[in-house]
Amino acid sequence: MTAPKFKRVMLKLSGEALRGSAEFGIDNLVLRTMAGQIKRVVELEVGIAIVVGAGNVWRGSTAAEDGMDRVTADYAGMLATVINALALQDALEREGVPTRVQSAIQVQQVAEPYIRRRAIRHLEKGRVVIFGAGTGNPYMTTDTAAALRAIEIEAEVLLMTKNNVDGVYTADPRKDPTARKLDKLTYLEALNMRLDVMDATALSLCLDNQLPIIVFDFQAPRSLERVAMGEQIGTLVSGEE
Repeated sequence: MTAPKFKRVMLKLSGEALRGSAEFGIDNLVLRTMAGQIKRVVELEVGIAIVVGAGNVWRGSTAAEDGMDRVTADYAGMLATVINALALQDALEREGVPTRVQSAIQVQQVAEPYIRRRAIRHLEKGRVVIFGAGTGNPYMTTDTAAALRAIEIEAEVLLMTKNNVDGVYTADPRKDPTARKLDKLTYLEALNMRLDVMDATALSLCLDNQLPIIVFDFQAPRSLERVAMGEQIGTLVSGEE
């Protein structure tokens, strides 16, 4: 087998991906499938860090729209990401993958505090590191957390997963049959076209630090492994024309 293209990657998982076909919560079958995909990448000796969202449990922006204080709503969302991180950690360890959860807010009974050098050391020892609680700051999305942590741990690429969508399209392909898939685009094109890649703050961080982004469908068979091996699937967002 040829060597993987990447030695260290950041994987951004949406909270919605964890709920499967349910309206909310965590689908254990989906969780086991995810853990199996991640395990195969770890066996390729690729260091993998993960940021997970909370949309299956809580949406701070929606709660704020309903009248809740935005800061309070966002902190509740951070706690929800810790719930998802712990569930994913358990699934990975049942697959025999050593895993650590680090949180940007203090929950020391269940997770380590986020310490950059410790996170890097875990990765060097072959452990998966899951970053919970976003950046630890309100008004910041988990997309921004994924971009920031990827830069801090010197990941080579940010892998953005989409639910049943195999890349970035000119419009939502589930609603617009004329939507066209884009194989490659630049950060500025993604910003100017307002495409559904990630929020503008996260995209700007990737632009400033020249961190490439690959958007792909995590539900596709062995998709994470194929990306790690350098197969061209999904959509690449980078600084190259």
